[in-house]
Amino acid sequence: MGLELGGKDPAYVRSDVDIKWAAEEIVDGAVFNSGQSCCAIERVYVAEDIHDEFVAAVQEVLKGYVLGDPSDPKTNLGPVVSKRSANTIRYHIKDALDKGAKDVTPENDSFKSPPADGNYVAPTLLINVNHDMLVMKDETFGPVIPVMKVKSDDEAIHLMNDSQFGLTASIWTKDVTKGNELIDDVEAGTVFVNRCDYPSPDLAWIGWKDSGKGQTLSKFGFDQFVKLKSYHIRDYPK
Repeated sequence: MGLELGGKDPAYVRSDVDIKWAAEEIVDGAVFNSGQSCCAIERVYVAEDIHDEFVAAVQEVLKGYVLGDPSDPKTNLGPVVSKRSANTIRYHIKDALDKGAKDVTPENDSFKSPPADGNYVAPTLLINVNHDMLVMKDETFGPVIPVMKVKSDDEAIHLMNDSQFGLTASIWTKDVTKGNELIDDVEAGTVFVNRCDYPSPDLAWIGWKDSGKGQTLSKFGFDQFVKLKSYHIRDYPK
């Protein structure tokens, strides 16, 4: 039996990144399919010295998104799967705002006036978030980008691991050697460096902690479906 049971996938943005590029990649990782991806980015930790510049870059990226009817070629954000899902996402946002978070989503006409028929939830960019908020702890599964400042690699890794889930995580840095070093400390089945939301068929797909049991993809996933038989043969005594 294999189970995939949820995620709260973090991203850590180190101060040495190309901020514009990282913002584009992380927004896509957070709101692709309206955030309804098991390995979507659900929380972002950013080195404090680039926090404001990163948030501004994310705002610029979000200005270019269009929320609307999926059959319209101009649309790149559609509805979420159900009214229940939409209500959960909105509740997480409200909980964060009630506890001191700030909504810094940029002006975007499509976010204000989605189609009347459908479970549409506009992307929301939050700052001043912390781990007392549902949006940083529970699976939101929607187009929400909560961004939290961190002072060091150690603090970032500690917060990334402060979750019941461990499906994927990502580290964004020009120093790939350092990124590879940090991977070992992250409690997740898949840890990306400078990539996210990208299952690869040659790598095992596996959840740690409450994110699941068993694995798919790669030779290890194939082994999940193999019925084993042991052959124990002894030479006949002469």
